[in-house]
Amino acid sequence: MENDSSSSLRALRILSYLATQASPVSAVRISEAAGSPRSSTFRLLRGMQSLGYVAHLPEQKSYVLGIAALEIGQAFAIQVPLARFGRPVLERLVLKLGETAHLAVVQGHETLYIHEETAPSRAPLVTAKDVRLPAHLTASGRAVLAGLGDQQLKALFPPNYSFVQRTGRGPATFSELQQQLDAVRRQGFAREFGEVAEGLTSVAKPVRDRTGRIVASIAVTYSYSTLAAESRPGSGNVPAQEPILAALGPAARELSRRLGWEP
Repeated sequence: MENDSSSSLRALRILSYLATQASPVSAVRISEAAGSPRSSTFRLLRGMQSLGYVAHLPEQKSYVLGIAALEIGQAFAIQVPLARFGRPVLERLVLKLGETAHLAVVQGHETLYIHEETAPSRAPLVTAKDVRLPAHLTASGRAVLAGLGDQQLKALFPPNYSFVQRTGRGPATFSELQQQLDAVRRQGFAREFGEVAEGLTSVAKPVRDRTGRIVASIAVTYSYSTLAAESRPGSGNVPAQEPILAALGPAARELSRRLGWEP
């Protein structure tokens, strides 16, 4: 009979192992990686599943990290490196662009804004520090969600999930969200156009940790009332968007490097 200390260490080994796997993993492979007997591994997995640290995929007879484990990683990113390194990066970004920028993570199916740096000539936005918004509506949220696999996304947005809309825009179904996230992966950035607030658009780039995993995003928000008509989504490139993306890319890479990422 293994003691509590041994069980705790094996549970941590399981979490560490699953965190490095891009695809669902069978219990047998988990048992081998954790150096734990299969019977003990099954007991640990059941207990961890009940607490939300792992999720079981019965169709594939395999396991992935659960929402609780993801939230722990995101909480660490909030408390230490993001709070420490994010502010000066955003300050320089705002100084360069003259537009408001914010740093955010995804917790569950919500975007949590960690810091907002308001441009001197701009009014405060709804995306202030500690504000939460539906992740599927925000550019910040989509930039992070695009880094998740299909199984993780399905766990976050189950079939009965209600895709709320604030302005009548935004994905209304899981399929529509998937299409938007596919576009984010192709483009390397996320954008929302009047989906959080009328008259405002946001562009976001992902921030990675030392493993290369997307843990946060940096976004810039500006008014689209000043843009030409051809700047609306689906009508080609957005002239005003190019300098923003040109500045966002280095800012996201700088913060990623501060978190230990080496591309």
